[in-house]
Amino acid sequence: MMTPEPKPQRLYQRVRPSTAIAAQAQIIVGAKQPVITCRLIDYSRGGACLEIFPMVQLPDRFEVLHGGVKKKSRLVWRRGIRIGVAF
Repeated sequence: MMTPEPKPQRLYQRVRPSTAIAAQAQIIVGAKQPVITCRLIDYSRGGACLEIFPMVQLPDRFEVLHGGVKKKSRLVWRRGIRIGVAF
């Protein structure tokens, strides 16, 4: 009988924001571009999952502003209105 292999542990532990206010974030594409409001689904030291509605076209690199902290980010994946970014 085979024993199941243990699941690989994540490099960074994901955290979900505790309130709706904490879940608010902004995407800054460029200095002269309008800011895109989004919702923070979860985050870790290495990246985040964001929900953008309505979905807009994004470049591969931009900045994410959350809780007064601005992080340079890179688009990693996209599924519907959700995107994954790496910091």
